[in-house]
Order: sequence, then structure tokens, then C-alpha cells
Amino acid sequence: MRILLTNDDGIHAPGLRALRKELMKLGQVTVVAPAAEQSAVGHSITLSTPLVVLEMTDEKQEFMGWAVEGRPADCVKLALLELLSEPPDLIVSGLNAGSNAGINVLYSGTVAAAIEGAFFRRTSIACSLEYTRLKVLDFARGADYARQVIEQILNHRPPQGSLFNVNIPSLERGPIHGIRTLPQNVAPYSERFDRRTDPRGRIYFWSTPEHGCPDPHPDTDVTAMAEGYITVTPLQFDLTHARMLAEMSAWSWHKPERLTRGVSSADQDSGRD
Repeated sequence: MRILLTNDDGIHAPGLRALRKELMKLGQVTVVAPAAEQSAVGHSITLSTPLVVLEMTDEKQEFMGWAVEGRPADCVKLALLELLSEPPDLIVSGLNAGSNAGINVLYSGTVAAAIEGAFFRRTSIACSLEYTRLKVLDFARGADYARQVIEQILNHRPPQGSLFNVNIPSLERGPIHGIRTLPQNVAPYSERFDRRTDPRGRIYFWSTPEHGCPDPHPDTDVTAMAEGYITVTPLQFDLTHARMLAEMSAWSWHKPERLTRGVSSADQDSGRD
């Protein structure tokens, strides 16, 4: 099996290195990841600057893949269109330092990289490890769990282009209770900014790390992680609101009137020059 591994924490991130080690048990792994951290960049891509690429080796000085001076989505796009001699059978993004559950999916560069893979009709899986406080995470254990979940997903032979979001709960909470397949939580998160003043008297703000979901919807990825379960959520990138689309199809629409260039509708109605 050919596996493309990427992330948003950067090619030197310990989570990526730990997951690479585990994925090598499943097949041939090639890494194409950002040269520097790109957390929370969402699905942005680079247009106005070149994507500089550097070959990378692992701790054994063996070829590992490429570092890209770009975004996570850039890495997947470049890997599939330019860098890889053969298309991968699987694309994995992670192992991210911090969960990507709930509405965080929309901000996540980790998930965006997996979505980019799904654009190209490759089975793609985003993997994240939750932390409850700032300390060194047990990426080796988290990567082992992630690999076992990935194996189980692949055993069901999902259609090409399938997209999955895997979140592993904080290992500090205790033993993992199991795996649950649940929807993404869409309840809002609480966020806070630290207001400060610089030496020149200008006001600036730091986003604080203390944020959470105070009132999550039941039976979602957020609630299950809090209960000690690994969550697997199938995603799609079609954002069309199907129910609203059906309702709008019954609306009565009128073709907009063509305006004379440089003359407003009010001017036309009043007959003014």
C-alpha cells in the first residue's frame, strides 16, 4: 500500500514522526508536509509566492519525503500533481497536537489536507490527539491507536474519495473505552482574547488557549471524546444546504432588469440625465 502522510504542525513535528513509524507497518510511506507549522490555516492555498520544496531524510538518513514552504493543502496538491511517481492508495494527515472536533474542523489545516486528498478521489483520513493541558503528549501511544483505527476503516473498503476525521481523546483521562462513529458537533465554542497594550500605546490581542464547548450537542464527537472514546466522523466537502435548496426551488424569481451603463435605476425612473 502506498501512503501519503502530511500534517499542519510541520514536517519536524513529533506527531508526524510517530504516525509515520506506525503507518510503515501498513505500507510504503512518503511524507509531504509543511516546512513550518501551519496550524489553523484552514483550506488556504499559496498563490502569490513560490512553493519551495526540500528533500528530507529521517533519523536513519534515509529518504523520507519533502518539506514544502506552503500550506497543508498545498502539500497534498503538489504531492499528487508533481512529486509522487505513483498516486497513493491512502492519504493520512496527522497526528495533530490537539483535537480537531466540532467546528474546529472548519479551521483545521490537518482536516483541510485530508479534504484536499478527497478532492482527488483518494481515501483520506485526518488524525488528531486531544490534550487537556500544555505538556508533552504521548504521540507514540496516540499514533498506535490511530493506526489501529485506520486499519479498521480500510478493512471496510470505503469508496475512493471517502473522508474521515479521527479524534483520540486525551490519554490523561484514563483508558480508551472504545471507538464511536458520531456526527460533528456544531454547537459554538467559548473563546477569549487577552487585551494588551504595546510600548507605543497600541492595543493588540492574543487569542488564549483556554477555549471549549460549554454546551455541546449530545452524541457528537465532542461529547464522546470527553467520555474517553475515540471518535470517527465521516465528512464531506459539499457545503450545499440541501433542505434549503429544495425550499428555494419553489421561490418565484424575477430576472433582474438591465441597467444603462453609468445610470442608476433611480435616475432612469426620474428621467434625469
